[in-house]
Amino acid sequence: MKDLLETVLTRAPKRTSHAQVVDQLGKAIVSGEFPVGSILPGDPELAARFRVSRTVLREAMKTLAAKGMIVPRARIGTRVTPPKEWNLFDADILTWHFACGVNEEFLQHLSEVRFAFETHAAALAARNASDAEIVTMMRLAVAMGDANHSAETLAVADLKFHLSVLDASGNPFLRTVGSLIEAALVGVFRLSSPTDEKGGIDEVARNHIRIVEEIRNRNEAGARQAMEYVIKYGRDRIHEAFAKGEMA
Repeated sequence: MKDLLETVLTRAPKRTSHAQVVDQLGKAIVSGEFPVGSILPGDPELAARFRVSRTVLREAMKTLAAKGMIVPRARIGTRVTPPKEWNLFDADILTWHFACGVNEEFLQHLSEVRFAFETHAAALAARNASDAEIVTMMRLAVAMGDANHSAETLAVADLKFHLSVLDASGNPFLRTVGSLIEAALVGVFRLSSPTDEKGGIDEVARNHIRIVEEIRNRNEAGARQAMEYVIKYGRDRIHEAFAKGEMA
């Protein structure tokens, strides 16, 4: 659940040789070291660069191809594809964007996707959530008000809450957008955190509790509006951070 968030917060290294090659080569593509349309170096050169066997390298290349980032061409080589062909729902690709640096436009796009999916998920939760799911969502919302939160623990608590709403929507397809929500929350966390402001944690908790109250009241329109308010709050924090000259 927290792969992207934990990677950004802890900078945890990849464990296996395969994962390390995928990670390093993916970052090289996202950063533009290997530009769109370029042909990657041959297997011998890449295997030497990453100090792995050709077998490991080829498996890594298959993984990147499955993500839409590269495509092999007979007698030509492996070409880097345009970003529009990448699977931007993929947690690895989102992680690499943050590792290489994201801009305000990228984070704005994430906010727009959240408006599309999460507001509807909240409305569906108001219709479909069980009593047990509502209790869980309220517990998670209240826990966000813990005065002892650090920026990191608040980010994790925030993620748990939003994923619980997706679960409570009853639509399994919505749960698959969890990595996008993770990315959006990572973006807000890296730019600024409510823990940096007096009363910030209390305000965040109140806003999330309101979502649950609307869901508990089976008010679909109210739940949608409450979720929209929370997403706008995060979006505005991003705008303010960039206006101050801060970088993601």
